[in-house]
Amino acid sequence: MSISDLDGQQPALLRFVEALDGALDRLGDPDPLYLSPAQKKAALLGLAREEERLAALRSRVQGAADDVAEVAGARHAGAVLVCDARRSPAVAGRDQALADALHERWADTGAVWRAGLVNRDQVAVIVEALDRLPGDLDPAMLRKAQDYLLDQAQVYGPRELRLLGKRIWEVIDPAGAEEQEREALEREEANARASTRFNLRRMGDGSTRLSGRIPDAVAHRLATLLAAYTSPRRDHLTGDVRDPATGERLAADRLRGQAFCTLVEHADPDRLPRHGQTATSVVVTMDLTQLLAGTGAGTLADGTRLSAGEVRRLACTAALVPAVLGGPSEVLDLGREARLFNTPQRKAMGIRDRHCRAEGCTVPATWCEAHHLTPWSLGGRTDLRDGALLCSFHHHRIHDPGRRHTRLPDGSFRFHRRT
Repeated sequence: MSISDLDGQQPALLRFVEALDGALDRLGDPDPLYLSPAQKKAALLGLAREEERLAALRSRVQGAADDVAEVAGARHAGAVLVCDARRSPAVAGRDQALADALHERWADTGAVWRAGLVNRDQVAVIVEALDRLPGDLDPAMLRKAQDYLLDQAQVYGPRELRLLGKRIWEVIDPAGAEEQEREALEREEANARASTRFNLRRMGDGSTRLSGRIPDAVAHRLATLLAAYTSPRRDHLTGDVRDPATGERLAADRLRGQAFCTLVEHADPDRLPRHGQTATSVVVTMDLTQLLAGTGAGTLADGTRLSAGEVRRLACTAALVPAVLGGPSEVLDLGREARLFNTPQRKAMGIRDRHCRAEGCTVPATWCEAHHLTPWSLGGRTDLRDGALLCSFHHHRIHDPGRRHTRLPDGSFRFHRRT
């Protein structure tokens, strides 16, 4: 149904909507390519401001449209937009929650939004901060909090406003701010613990998707640990992080992903809880002839298959115990003592090698992995003469069956693609 189909005299709001629709039709499809930079900036800022005013106006209508939902048999007005305007249910739900908050509790914030003085992201942060305040708080203090955040929104964006919202008690009740902050933090921490989740979902392409939710303090600790595995080698002109071996630009999320894998692979099993009467470990089963030939695949307890090269690489650094089989699946070897290089050995290798031993690679020793020159899975010894430091990239490459390597006179490795 269009606005012109409605019976009776149209109220001002509907006349405005119809006039706006006509104005857009008359504008047509102008090409901004030929505008000057100043004109483009004016258009961008002007359109952004009017877009916010229109969004605020729609939000006000949506907050007062319970009867529309009732007529349509919908949960709320946002659900009507999902059906009739083909909007995302998730977005419509968030918009409805914000519209209800402005309609029922924070009308002044809605009015400032409709005036074009704040944007939706700022409004959402302000409402979130105000809704955290006790419902029985003195109305004068609530108004003071709302006015303060609206004033700060003229200077700060959503991120800064969120921080100010967390410290709002220092503004409305300085004397009791410390106690209020303590109670708020305890509530947040309890909620964070209750909402902690972690899920792993196999994608079927050799990778697993991680998803979850953890407390902020744990996330900060994880970020700090990942940063320790992330090389800070940056291009001095662009600031991009690049692979020191290839010069390839590495995206931040890829760096964190690689760092997370390294963190898991380097976890000390002796420091983890006991599992099955033994230190937590991963056992990979593989046929001896295939391991010697570098062919075939190993199998983890859950059925995951690993290439021979990956088994050899993990045997150098990870908490992984090879179960080598021969003949009719007879267990020939189930791990040996001192498989991993210990701390003094790592320090000695760091002093000797100083950086990754791949030719031309300068990744520092502290970010490298200890590699067995004679694979540990093939009888190599865990001593300094049989060890060399390689960065994660080159450690993967040295176990890559599609690559071969030669040892140069200075002890570094040169890699070649097999043909």
